[in-house]
Amino acid sequence: MAAQFSEFVSEHAALALAFVGVTVALVVTELNRLTRGYKAITPAQLTALINHEDALVIDVRASAEFEKGHIVGAKNLTPSQFDPENKVLAKVKDLPVVLVCRTGITVSAPAKRLIKAGFNRVHVLDGGIAAWQQAELPLARGK
Repeated sequence: MAAQFSEFVSEHAALALAFVGVTVALVVTELNRLTRGYKAITPAQLTALINHEDALVIDVRASAEFEKGHIVGAKNLTPSQFDPENKVLAKVKDLPVVLVCRTGITVSAPAKRLIKAGFNRVHVLDGGIAAWQQAELPLARGK
């Protein structure tokens, strides 16, 4: 068996190298996910947090995007306004705080800032507003 493996690797070095690269990338990605301090949640999980634990939803998109459609009850704080000592945030350190953007990518920096400031229950909406809309959940318009 070991001889066949060695023969395969020597004959297909590019495939073997690609396999090792993909494996390392997966391990690094998973380690980053486990150590980042916040949890990505689905639209259904967000709904449960809002309904059962009075979660604060913070939408970090630009005001114009927020006004076109946002999760009911969400507060709009753009990254330039984002400060863990903000009066909206300072009083909810022990409640779940869920950060939302368009696709779920740009919220990692604000989430890390909240964790560094001592927030215990920080979440991000996986897939952002796009995932919320895909789940056919309601959006509010205006401020």
